[in-house]
Amino acid sequence: MAQARLHDILVIMPAWNEAESIGNTIREVFDFGPPCDVLVVDDGSRDSTAELARKAGATVIQLPFNMGVGGAMRTGFKYAKKNGYQQVIQVDADGQHDPRDIQAVLDGLKNADIAIGARFADKGDYAVKGPRKWAMNVLAWTISRISGTRLTDVTSGFRAANTKAMRQYVDHYPAEYLGDTIDSLVVAIRSGCTVQQVGVSMRERQGGAPSHDPVKAAIYLGRSGLALIFALTRKKSEPSSN
Repeated sequence: MAQARLHDILVIMPAWNEAESIGNTIREVFDFGPPCDVLVVDDGSRDSTAELARKAGATVIQLPFNMGVGGAMRTGFKYAKKNGYQQVIQVDADGQHDPRDIQAVLDGLKNADIAIGARFADKGDYAVKGPRKWAMNVLAWTISRISGTRLTDVTSGFRAANTKAMRQYVDHYPAEYLGDTIDSLVVAIRSGCTVQQVGVSMRERQGGAPSHDPVKAAIYLGRSGLALIFALTRKKSEPSSN
């Protein structure tokens, strides 16, 4: 059963088999983030992710099977819209997104509809090399041209949205895990949402196994490129007012 809304900010935390880190990540959000509610979308986990998330104080929605980050986030945005949240922010369950940066990313919404916590914006020492770096640079350059503002980390999942962007996401956020961060961002920008980035630091995973090895990361970036092409061919749309 869903808990009553206590704050205007909702942290959406998609999680798949994150029992090793989920509890501590939620506690850090409450300890170091702004006053907020936390929604964990348990994406078909086979471990104790949901139970540990509830014990840490989060509201939990359990999906019947694994839908990927896109499906989990779309579920979270629908929940946020239904319950009247004014701002939402995605935070990874593995602890890589530092909860101390949540407020800074949310502050980016003062001048934009979407704020991205960027790993390559002169903060922290996160770095990538080789073909992965080239692909990310191409994606960032292309979307910077579309948005009219310089973006360096368009694949980052550490991003916040206001009510305008939320309505857009509810209607058009891709449920499939095929470059969902790219597709959703391009469609939102082309539909009138503004975007800016905020420099953040990235941490090591606090538990569990990485979802991407180098090969899978390369495949994901290739899919992101395809998602970019598909997004650019979509018709522009206005977010629903309901």
